[in-house]
Amino acid sequence: MSTIKGDRPPPAARRSRTVLVSFLGAVVRKMGNWMPIAGTVELLTDLGLDAPSVRTAVFRLKKRGWLVSESRAGMRGYTLTPTALEALVAGDEVIWHARQPADLGDGWCFVNFSVPESARALRHRLTAHLTSLGFGNIGSAVWIAPARMLPAAQRAITELDLTAQCAVFVGDYVAGQDLTAMVRGGWDLDGIDRRYREFIDQYEGEADRLGEAAVIDGDHAFVTYLAVVDHWRKLPFRDPGLPREVLAEDWSGPEAVRLFERMVTLLEGRALAHAAAYWPAQPRTAGRTDDPRALQRSS
Repeated sequence: MSTIKGDRPPPAARRSRTVLVSFLGAVVRKMGNWMPIAGTVELLTDLGLDAPSVRTAVFRLKKRGWLVSESRAGMRGYTLTPTALEALVAGDEVIWHARQPADLGDGWCFVNFSVPESARALRHRLTAHLTSLGFGNIGSAVWIAPARMLPAAQRAITELDLTAQCAVFVGDYVAGQDLTAMVRGGWDLDGIDRRYREFIDQYEGEADRLGEAAVIDGDHAFVTYLAVVDHWRKLPFRDPGLPREVLAEDWSGPEAVRLFERMVTLLEGRALAHAAAYWPAQPRTAGRTDDPRALQRSS
């Protein structure tokens, strides 16, 4: 048994904005939705980012309405806005609880739309949103996903004010084109599986080392935890959670989910404790938990 430390990732390994968003969701919310800017810069430079890039990413999120300036205990910092919290919560169910395989008997949700060329940007936003929800494209302006995605599709269409341009159906596959072949044409399942396997290859050995370690260095725990979350959070959105019947027998999604959950269990408490040292000390009050290791993930 040993103490786990480790090398920091190279500067080009992470992009400032995506890492910052991961930091907001996985760390800042656990710290009361506020972050000190100096501590944030120092923590994120530990991941190989440079300080100007971190500050630029913070500024851009502030312009998007995600952050507002607020000082606490003499420290300059930023508070998450309702806009940011809503966006982060919307992703929680997929990121922290990856989509389970759908029941084939529940059927499918179909979205067909007709958005004119003059509204091409809006059409692109709709297709991007449907893709992020796990919809696949099986024909000209025809998108499909497991039936359970109906409410999410309706919300997306309403938010974009495209109700009059879209038709939404729920139905069963009956006959005709082979269902598995159709599914493989609608989604890049090989690409999704490959990304899952890359995640497994990158972190499986590290999980074994962490599991055998007597002590995990706080800095290493934080850097690895945030790198894992930032890598992982993009993967479940690409996975539509298709029924097992249409997936390959060696589909690597479940194994990747187990590894992610294992890494979070091994690292989260130590990583949050390390990050907490960069926040001002908070007075203990009744019913309040100050130790970030006792905080649970939002869901």
